[in-house]
Formats: sequence, structure tokens, C-alpha cells
Amino acid sequence: MRLLPRLVVLAALPVALAARATAQDVAPIAFTADANPLKLPEGMHFGEVTGIDLDARRHVFVFMRTGARNTVHGGVASQLFEFGPDGRFLREMGKDLYGFAFAHTVRVDKAGNIWTSDEGTNMIVKFSPAGRVLMVLGRRDEAVEEPAPHAAGEIPAPRWGTFNRPTDVAWDLAGNIFVADGYNNSRVVKVSPDGRWLATWGDRGKEPGQFNILHTIANDAKGNIYVGDRTNRRIQVFDPEGKLLRVMTIDVPFAREPNVMVGAMPRPGANPLAVSGAPWAICITPGPTQYLYSADAVPGRIYKLTLDGKVLGVLGEAGKKAGEFGWVHQIACPSENELWVGEILNWRVQKLTLKPTAAQR
Repeated sequence: MRLLPRLVVLAALPVALAARATAQDVAPIAFTADANPLKLPEGMHFGEVTGIDLDARRHVFVFMRTGARNTVHGGVASQLFEFGPDGRFLREMGKDLYGFAFAHTVRVDKAGNIWTSDEGTNMIVKFSPAGRVLMVLGRRDEAVEEPAPHAAGEIPAPRWGTFNRPTDVAWDLAGNIFVADGYNNSRVVKVSPDGRWLATWGDRGKEPGQFNILHTIANDAKGNIYVGDRTNRRIQVFDPEGKLLRVMTIDVPFAREPNVMVGAMPRPGANPLAVSGAPWAICITPGPTQYLYSADAVPGRIYKLTLDGKVLGVLGEAGKKAGEFGWVHQIACPSENELWVGEILNWRVQKLTLKPTAAQR
């Protein structure tokens, strides 16, 4: 495996690499929300919906953290459901799979294969459209061994060939797989289509090319890789070889008291809006003109951006009602004006239909 050298720290990031939202140019995008687009069988329920994506047939795949076969700390807390274009439940995929423990995201590639990222088992699993396991990446800790010890607050060192709480996957034009590895390893791992580890880049830090929780990752039509660097509150864009192309930040003011959803901030005087714009979930639309959508947790909005980082509009905020969001964890965007969002705190999927103005396109 080729280890890419850590990217050189840029003392002054060139203007061409940096993109920042300007408040006066950002307006709300009108939209409608269907908070019940998928129909579960009687007696079945969603848990924390962490992953959602659609294939070319408009089948919907939902990856969630569930109480089924689960203990408080351990056991199995991942289920993968498939729904038809009409929202009707079709099946559960990967039931009792060894690679399922704590769901994070699900992605469908251009061939219709379904990829799950599970941060509990540290595994990426590729399924065929028929539900057969085609490839596994990473390896879960063995039940007979205690986790490797480390000091309190210390980040465990990456181990050869393994992930540490991976979060998401993307692809380039050659079909290479890019794993956001993720919470603890703070790096991107590049894997060939047949599963050969090719390269890694990044380590923990705040400088360009460094990461602090790679929470989401996506690719555009050119195969460039967009990394949601959540704790650093930015999106970093790389070519498939790991060259940094640009860094995008979202700074759109929020004039009201935000709904933080799970209670007050833990420190007196802390500003909950300090994490506004932090990318929890990103997706990139298909088509000749592509757009990027990004969601934060506080104030709980979704932002529409051009691929060079201009924010065109915002929609929603945190809350429990239809059209409000409770920690959007993944967004699927099959077209510019259709979004599907999976929410952690509200245990649901919403389908959004956007109605942008001419200036927001």
C-alpha cells in the first residue's frame, strides 16, 4: 500500500482554493416535505436512520440503527431495508450479517451495487442488487480479544489494513473506492475495484489536507472526491490521487435561537451556532450541471452549493415537524430538486421536493 505523504501545510491558502458563503446572496429555498414516503409492514419501525440512497430503478435503501437483536453496548444494531419505487417494503438485506453492528451510511454505485459502512464492525460491505455479498473491506475486532489499550483521550494509531469507525464511501471514474476512515483514523483510504489497498492520505489536524472526523464523502462526475471534514467545519475537495483542489466553508447567519434538539449546550456561554455549516451529510446531484447539498445538525439546515463552493440557498431547520430535521445523517439527491434525508433523532425518512427560484439554480 502506497502511503501518500502528508499534504504540505499551506500558510495562506490561495484564493482559488477557498470558497466561503456570503450572507447577502443566500435565501431560503421553498420546498414541500413528505415525512412518510416509505411504508413499513405492520409492527415494524424505523430506528435511527443513518443511511439512505436510491438506485436507478428508484428502489430506496435505508440503513438504520435498530433495537432488533441488540444489547445496550454491543450486539447488532444495524438493519438494511429495501423499498420499491412506490414506497412499499420489499425486504431486509443482510439479516444477521457479521459486518453489521452500528450502521453509518449506505451508497449505491453506478452498477446498482449497494455498499454499507458500519462503524461498529469497522467494515465496508458490497452487496449485489440481488443481495449477495460481493466484497468486504476491513475487519471487525475479535470477540475473544480486548481492544488495544490506549490512554484516555488518545486516538488509537491506524492498524495495517483495517479501519477505525469508517463512515462512508465514494468512487472515481476508474471504479476505485474511497473510504472515509473516519472518526479515529482521520484519513482517506483508496482501494482498487478488486479490493487492493492503493493509498491513504491525511492525518488528524486542522491544516489543509488534514481531518478531524471525516463524516461523509462523495464524488462528482469527474471523479473528484469531496470530504466532509465535520469537526473542522469544512468540505475539502481532492482529485483521485489525493491532490487538494479546494476547501469550502459554509457561513450563513441564523437569526433566531436555534433548536439544539437534545438540550442546552453543556458549557455556560457556549454558542450552539459555532458548529453551523459543519458537514454531517453531503450528496452531489447527477446531470450536466451538478450541485452539492450539505446538512448540519445546528441550526439543522440543508444548504445547496455549486461545486466550487457558492451557497445558492438554504432549507429547513432543526425540529420535529415535517420539513424540519433532527440530525440529518445522510442525504440522497437523485435530481437537483428531489432530496431524501435520513434522520437520527426523528427516526424517519423524509422526501423533499424543492422549488428554487431562477437565482438559486
